[in-house]
Amino acid sequence: MNEKVVVKRTGIMRIIFTLKHSFNGLKWMLKNEAAFQQELVLFIPLTVLACYLDISAVQSVCLILSMMFVLFAEMVNTAIEAVVDRVGLEYHTLSGVAKNVGSALVTLSIIMSAMVWGVIVYPLF
Repeated sequence: MNEKVVVKRTGIMRIIFTLKHSFNGLKWMLKNEAAFQQELVLFIPLTVLACYLDISAVQSVCLILSMMFVLFAEMVNTAIEAVVDRVGLEYHTLSGVAKNVGSALVTLSIIMSAMVWGVIVYPLF
């Protein structure tokens, strides 16, 4: 029998390997996902702006976290799409539902971020 032995990492080694896999995921997103790249292009200057606006630290953090949630949603959507495509490339209704819900997640996160920005930044003008 050809059984694969799975070694559970613990302590600092688990953290190191977790960070390595997280970095690989981010690197893949940066290299392969156009939507993630576009959202990051907005995230960087808007984060700088959020830090320079005449608002409280809590409001700045809310602005930044709202944009991070968009990046998070894009990553979840990509993960859903990857799993669906791994299962099979032929059309299936449930595959379409999964991809549509993932897309709706991204859209909802963008709307939420725009609302947070509107509520915090609009009064400044």
